[in-house]
Amino acid sequence: MDTLSYKTVSVNKEHANKKWYVVDAEGQVLGRMASEIAQVLRGKRKACYTPHSDCGDNVIVINAEKVILTGSKMDKKVYVHYTGFPGGQRVRTVKDFLNKKPIFVIEHAVKGMLPKTRLGSAIFRNLYVYEGPNHPHEAQQPQVLTIKK
Repeated sequence: MDTLSYKTVSVNKEHANKKWYVVDAEGQVLGRMASEIAQVLRGKRKACYTPHSDCGDNVIVINAEKVILTGSKMDKKVYVHYTGFPGGQRVRTVKDFLNKKPIFVIEHAVKGMLPKTRLGSAIFRNLYVYEGPNHPHEAQQPQVLTIKK
């Protein structure tokens, strides 16, 4: 039997065919949208998926301020931050962040679903989130990525 026909192909960053996708976050549930985006960023939907390399696609998210959360998470879900000083624990709700920094909410959700390594940091740089419906990536000709509601 010819064993050369059974070689496993590992795709590296240079040989990955990266595509650009645009996701409209208007009316989308945050967690479900973030998990789909994380899979596309990681490259798990491709046949040439390689776990140790950045072979995923680039994702643009527009209308970040119009994302929704199910149930009463808008008021009860909190982000905790500690400044490092005594009594420096800061707590803010999702509603506060959606009013001030809606980009943070989507980036935080997607980043939590990526690996916590240097590869995860490199993959996270392929995510572009914008508050409004416009983005400066028209030259890349992004395809629309539909996420089930």
